[in-house]
Amino acid sequence: MAIVAGIDSSTTRTRIVACDAETGAVLRQGRAPHPLPEGEDARTTEIDPQTWLHSLGDAATGGLLEGVTAIGVSAQQHGLIGLDAGGVLVRPALLWNDPRSAGAAAALLDALGGPQPWVEAIGAVPGPTYTIAKLRWLAEFEPASAKRIAEVLLPHDWLVSQLLGSPKRRTTDRGDASGTGYWSPVTGEYRQDLIKLAVGHELRVPDVLGPAEPAGHTPEGLLISAGTGENMAASLGLGLNVGDAVVSIGGNGTIFAVHDRAVVDPTGLVSSFADATGRHLPMVATLNAAQVLRSTAAMLGTDLEGLSTLALQSSPGSYGMVLLPYLDGERTPKLPHAAGTLTGMRAESMAPQHLARAAVEGMLCNVADALDVLRSHGVAVERVFLLGAAGRLPAVREIAPLLFGKPVVIPPAGDHAARGAARQAAWSLAGTPEPPRWELPDTTVLAPDQEHDLAVGNAVRQQFAAVREQMHPETKG
Repeated sequence: MAIVAGIDSSTTRTRIVACDAETGAVLRQGRAPHPLPEGEDARTTEIDPQTWLHSLGDAATGGLLEGVTAIGVSAQQHGLIGLDAGGVLVRPALLWNDPRSAGAAAALLDALGGPQPWVEAIGAVPGPTYTIAKLRWLAEFEPASAKRIAEVLLPHDWLVSQLLGSPKRRTTDRGDASGTGYWSPVTGEYRQDLIKLAVGHELRVPDVLGPAEPAGHTPEGLLISAGTGENMAASLGLGLNVGDAVVSIGGNGTIFAVHDRAVVDPTGLVSSFADATGRHLPMVATLNAAQVLRSTAAMLGTDLEGLSTLALQSSPGSYGMVLLPYLDGERTPKLPHAAGTLTGMRAESMAPQHLARAAVEGMLCNVADALDVLRSHGVAVERVFLLGAAGRLPAVREIAPLLFGKPVVIPPAGDHAARGAARQAAWSLAGTPEPPRWELPDTTVLAPDQEHDLAVGNAVRQQFAAVREQMHPETKG
């Protein structure tokens, strides 16, 4: 039995799984936090990349990698590791969650003439998380470091390079490259002109490998696959195909689907990412997701579980109470200066259970609107995979199929990105046209009744849309 391993280096920790290369069965797993400088916490926005190697070593103790023949690497997307002409790290790595690059992203938007030219160039409007925005920030605030940088890598690129003994040839994959802001999933090419626009000079960039193309072998002979970004690895680990969408309910909402071509959206709502299989992952995001539930729970003097229990004591439509969940403005739809709105308050509806359900319905209606944005660009949505801790709440699980109008898949809790990296390693090892078929065990599917449930869900969504269009007429149509 061949054994493969997947490494996922996220913002705060490393997860490793060792799997049967043929079936995907998880044989061993380990995890370890990233050691942080004294006095800092998980919100750290820059870090010495060597920290990731220390964490990897801690996660791999106890013979976890014993007998492994191939390794895949997944990592947090959009980061920046800048190297000088000799391959030496110029400064600590900048992470995706660094808010300092917000002004740089806005400056880049203006420098190219607005959203439309960016969408045409890279299939997306680069935000503060993108690597290119961090390059622009360096050019403005750390010009000496910016001038020293001769080569730029993403976190997964750097980890692969370290596993391979820092070879001269650096590599990446199309999935992670599509989040840089200077590689186009539409054309499959780098845009050195955009790099120069950001940092003032061209940079060496890694070769983009094909989905099953190995990055190389370690000095010990282990095959290292191309690797990819976390969302792309999670998609591979979940076994998504065309027609499958993911809704991840975290602090923000992340909604993406597997599609057979790049989506070019002139409005910039859809970001056109590539996936790890040769297909595409068009993505939309909402600023408001789990925080809507947490804030409402706090208002009601309870926690998320208590909010869920209350919500299930109400009925669809929340007795006419509607919560527009734009607590922090909103990205999808474009309402950057909006606030939340609560309507439909009558004597019979002003009860904790109705407000609780209005919060869940409002958050999920907003996500359903985002799914409609994908559909409006020809993206098929036949199943919705629900991820995130908030997605496991009973109220969310019961209400989501009504509002999404499609079967909702609840995968088992697990390290899906690490499993996807392992599946990529098995694919590279096999050299087959398609990745190996790995079944996802212990999956729950919640399918709406095609008559009653769909009618109820449509009524709730129509109620939500009527209030949204009344309060924000620019969202109509």
